[in-house]
Amino acid sequence: MFLVDSHCHLDQLDLSVYNGDLSKALQAAQDQGVGYFLCVCITLEDYPAMRTLIEPYDNISASVGLHPNEKISVEPTLETLIQLGQDNKVIAIGETGLDYYRSEGDLDWQRERFRRHIRAAIALNKPIIVHSRQAREDTLSILKEENAQSVGGVLHCFTEDLAMANAAIDLNFYVSFSGIVTFNNAKEIQHVAKSLPLEKILIETDSPYLAPIPFRGKTNQPAYVRYVAEYLANLRGISLNVLATTTTANFFKCFKDARHV
Repeated sequence: MFLVDSHCHLDQLDLSVYNGDLSKALQAAQDQGVGYFLCVCITLEDYPAMRTLIEPYDNISASVGLHPNEKISVEPTLETLIQLGQDNKVIAIGETGLDYYRSEGDLDWQRERFRRHIRAAIALNKPIIVHSRQAREDTLSILKEENAQSVGGVLHCFTEDLAMANAAIDLNFYVSFSGIVTFNNAKEIQHVAKSLPLEKILIETDSPYLAPIPFRGKTNQPAYVRYVAEYLANLRGISLNVLATTTTANFFKCFKDARHV
C-alpha cells in the first residue's frame, strides 16, 4: 500500500517524540504505508528554512506561497512568487485562497493576494493549493476570473458543501479531505466525501493540525493520514487498497511535477 500525505507542514511538526529527528517522523509514516509528502508553505519568511529541511528527501516535494490569513507589511510580488516557484522541488503554488472566518474588515488585500498566486501558478504551469473558509462564492469567482482551470489544483482540507465541491471539480480541481472528515459532527463533509467521484479525491493530514479520530485534540503527524484513508474507505464501502491506489494516482495527476519514488 502506498499513501500520499498531500498537505502537511513538516517544518512545524512537534518532533519531541522523535528526539527532534524528522527522518524518524517520516519513518513512522512509512510504517503506516505513507510514502510521499507535500510540504506546504504558508509564510515566505519561513520558506528558506523549510526548503533546507526537506532537501535531503526525494519523497518530499514543496509548495511556495503565502497563507490568506498571514498579515505582512509588504506583499510578495508576482515576480517573487514566480522566481521561488521555479525551484525543481516546488510542485505547486500555495497555499493561497480566501478565509473570511479569521479575517475581518476590508479584505481586498486577501483577494488580490489570491489573484497574484493564481497568476504565478499559470506563469509556471503549476497547480494551485487553495484554502477556502466561509468564502465559497468569492473563491469560485476568482478561480474562474483568473482562468485557474488552466492549471487546476486542489481545494485542501475541504469543509464546504457538495455544490462547491462539484463546482471546483468542474474547474479542473481536486478536493482533499483531512482528519476533519472523521469527526462525529462533520456530517456535511462526510456526505461530500461519499458523493464525489473517487477519481477527484485527495487525502491529507494538514499536520501538525487537525488530527483525526482517535487522536483528535492532539498534535497531528503525517503517519495519521492512514486514519483518514481508512475512514474514507469505510465511508464509501471500498477497500483500503482501492482508496490508497486511487488517491495516490490522483495526487500524481494533479501534481504532475511530483516524482513517484
